[in-house]
Amino acid sequence: MLKLNPRRSPRFLKKALLLLGCCCCASRYSKVEASAYRRIDPLYDGGIRAPFFRKKALTTCVVAACWYSLSCLQVVTSGDECLVERMGVYHRKLGPGWHFLLKPFDSVSFHVTTREQVLDVPPQQCYTLDNAPIRADAVVYMRIHDVVAARYNVQDVMNAILNLCLTQLREEVGKLTLDESFSSRERINMELLKDLNAVTSSWGVEITRVELQNMEPSRDILTAMELQMAAERKKRAAILRSEGERETLINEAEGRASAVIADAEAQRQTVLLRAQAEAERQRVEAEGLRSAVSILAKTLSDSYGPGYRGNGDGGREKDSVEGAIQFLSLIRYLETQAKFAGSDGTKVLMLPSKNSLPLTYG
Repeated sequence: MLKLNPRRSPRFLKKALLLLGCCCCASRYSKVEASAYRRIDPLYDGGIRAPFFRKKALTTCVVAACWYSLSCLQVVTSGDECLVERMGVYHRKLGPGWHFLLKPFDSVSFHVTTREQVLDVPPQQCYTLDNAPIRADAVVYMRIHDVVAARYNVQDVMNAILNLCLTQLREEVGKLTLDESFSSRERINMELLKDLNAVTSSWGVEITRVELQNMEPSRDILTAMELQMAAERKKRAAILRSEGERETLINEAEGRASAVIADAEAQRQTVLLRAQAEAERQRVEAEGLRSAVSILAKTLSDSYGPGYRGNGDGGREKDSVEGAIQFLSLIRYLETQAKFAGSDGTKVLMLPSKNSLPLTYG
């Protein structure tokens, strides 16, 4: 039994009638030509001109066959696939290349690309968990991997995905507050991707990526958010200013304390260094004085002669040391008198006595 698709039957009938009309016209044209020759030439019996008319009819049939063959040729480009129905029933799938269809029995029912496509989701009104109105739109990246399922498991796959994305977007936005919706774009994208793939897998479609484009609150909420952000900025500015002043005071106090500590440490180091220098000076002077006394005592001891013994045991050495000390004292006395004589003030001369420097009276 022959089954015809009601939507495509008029087209098939039109092509069949056109082909039948061409054949009828060729046959009628041959008969008209034969009758015309009979009127001109009464002796014409139709046998001499018959090959000419047969050639005309053959040419017409060849042209009609070529036209039919070209109309049955289906070209599918790379990245596309087609579904062919024969008498309204799915017959086969066409890949890239040239294919011949048996028309009017075969027809292309679905022609779609298997490359990744972009579906733009228009803006729609959504409400957050705290009942704040917001307009949101998105972009869906999808790829059809099963053309048969995309054709026969859903009526209009693109419209179905669009409406599914709209409903899921409203649902995901309604789970979050207004503040969370602006900071949870990645979370919304992942939830939409998971929900859409769970449904579209049976349609032969894979959702590769979902991206929110814009999330625009209403004018009143936008004004309130701007006032809130301005107040928050002023608050942060005041806090930062007070923290800066506190840090300044702390730094100044720490600087003054550090300066006092550093000054005290410097004074302590100065006193220590001065004391060490004075001790070192006195030590050097004492060593010099000891060396001088030793040399002078030895010299005096040698000058006394071998027969001088002094008073008591060790008298010679004792007298030598005392004489050396008196000699050094005399030198210091003379240096002091020289300083007095060089000054501009009143001069007081201190003369040594016999008790203080017996060596000078010896």
